[in-house]
Amino acid sequence: MYFHIMTLFPEMVLGGLRTSIIGRAEEKGCISIEAVNIRDYTTDKHKKVDDYTYGGGAGMLMQAQPVYDCWRALDERIAGQKTRVIYVTPQGEVFSQKKAAELSMEEDLIFLCGHYEGIDERVLDEIVTDYISIGDYVLTGGELPAMVMIDAIARLVPGVLNNGESAQTESHADGLLEYPQYSRPEVWHEKRVPDVLLSGHHANIEKWRLEQALERTRERRPDMYEAYIREHPVKPSKK
Repeated sequence: MYFHIMTLFPEMVLGGLRTSIIGRAEEKGCISIEAVNIRDYTTDKHKKVDDYTYGGGAGMLMQAQPVYDCWRALDERIAGQKTRVIYVTPQGEVFSQKKAAELSMEEDLIFLCGHYEGIDERVLDEIVTDYISIGDYVLTGGELPAMVMIDAIARLVPGVLNNGESAQTESHADGLLEYPQYSRPEVWHEKRVPDVLLSGHHANIEKWRLEQALERTRERRPDMYEAYIREHPVKPSKK
């Protein structure tokens, strides 16, 4: 899978993504990450990419021309496929695990990172296919949200995680938060690992994990719990 990030700060994006699991996945060839500097496509001799907004207001706005030319160069190199262009904005649909799974099926994704007061609406109308937010708050730029989304999407690409089961059992994968987990030693700070996890009885372990996931979700995310219960109604026991 190929990730293309249109940004004013390519070193920020690459420095954050080319580490740990995502970095190793790129080295193995499971994914490819490139950051393209929008500033390289401006026609201004001073490499300026922003200007004042029409109608007044605080701050500067990224201009349409360098953003469009950057996208066009990428689009031509990707060989004219209908590549989705994700504009990272607090005005977009809120990102979720479901959206990550959907996007992980694409061969190429282009992320557009805004700065200042945003980007000229005319170029957004022309090139953007998806408006996505990582939450109801505002950051100084789109680089961090793009990195968050790329990390979440890349983890679902085959071969990125050494253990493919990890992506299937963690929080949000099935509509529940993940159950608590334990490692050695068996006793730490006078707290023991639950006996069921030491029993070797796989059916009992799976039952315990589901119970714990349900309880944790009910306590911490009642909205998710209610949605899960609606989709998985408890069957009445036979008398």
